[in-house]
Amino acid sequence: MPAPQTANITVPSTDSETANITLPTHTQNDWAPQFSPVFSNLNVSKDALTKYNDGPLDVNSTLSRETLDLSSYPDAWEKPDPKHPEVQAIIKQINWDLVPKYKVRKVKNYDLIFDGYDEDADPDCWWSANMCTEPKVKYLPPDLYACPTKGDWGLSYDDGPFNLLDEDDDDAKTENPYAEPRLYNFLAKEDLKATLFYIGSNVMTYPAAARRALSDGHTLCSHTWSHPPMTTQTNEQAVAELYWTLKAIKEATGVTVKCWRPPQGDVDDRIRAIAHQMGMRTVLWNRDTNDWDMPAPGGGKLSPATVDGYFRTWIKEEEQGKNKEGVLVLEHELNHATVNMTEAWLPTVKKTFNVVSAMTCNNVLQPYWETDFKYPAIHNGSTSN
Repeated sequence: MPAPQTANITVPSTDSETANITLPTHTQNDWAPQFSPVFSNLNVSKDALTKYNDGPLDVNSTLSRETLDLSSYPDAWEKPDPKHPEVQAIIKQINWDLVPKYKVRKVKNYDLIFDGYDEDADPDCWWSANMCTEPKVKYLPPDLYACPTKGDWGLSYDDGPFNLLDEDDDDAKTENPYAEPRLYNFLAKEDLKATLFYIGSNVMTYPAAARRALSDGHTLCSHTWSHPPMTTQTNEQAVAELYWTLKAIKEATGVTVKCWRPPQGDVDDRIRAIAHQMGMRTVLWNRDTNDWDMPAPGGGKLSPATVDGYFRTWIKEEEQGKNKEGVLVLEHELNHATVNMTEAWLPTVKKTFNVVSAMTCNNVLQPYWETDFKYPAIHNGSTSN
């Protein structure tokens, strides 16, 4: 699997003091209209689910390695062509008067360029500049970035499904034992549900893993096709990244997701407006494990001991009553190091926190456009869609 397109983004710390912010509220009547994309040439899997599965869960079956029809999609991990007729059909449905006319951001040496941007005023609600989660345009909903209820640990994983490597790959012997369904089996045995932000390319090449996750009761969301910093994409490129991921998830599983997470959190109101009109709520986080940066394929040089320290700190803060709201935690299903880390810590986290899916802790109980899917509530309150 090619390394995701990344940009180095330096943001303020999300310690317990800076992260304890009252979540904003809007009514849905204030928001711009949305639509669920119509997909051309769709061949939904015969194994697709039609409603929430409340058990029992199958942790013994081997997953099929059959891919979606690769000829019907862009190349895996490559930037999709915005001129493709299917993408152009979606572009024509978007009300571009509701998409702010901001500059497309630039990157130099993998770093986003902030020169000339007023980071203090942050007129574009650019998360990479100022961790803004409340859009400056009032017809967009606020981002979900925390669990509103104190004591909740919103479980979320980016970059899946974790694909098996080819047997002749140098890392196959190390990584393949940790590919899916390893994480999903672990979560099933721990009786935990998560929100999974999927790379469309990975769904295309491993649709059975996406079906398994949906069958296990996890919430599926989009994480783009090729993992670029989204504010560096033109409007049409952004539509292409989102469209093909939506289509791959729909064809693999039968559901059309209503949530997405921008790679590296890089989003502004221009990109939010595009994603919103395409039917998706922006989801971020207030606790970042940085687990992707540990030494492993696709990773970096961050020591596992440092990541261990994050978990210890967050548990201690909760035990000491320092948190005013729940935490929404960013982890990855990326390599052996990230899977090992979550396996090591979740049993301990469960002793202090109520570990739940990140979308469920926000009372999003119908996370798909297919309304037959209704997830069980964990708290009393009105349902958010």
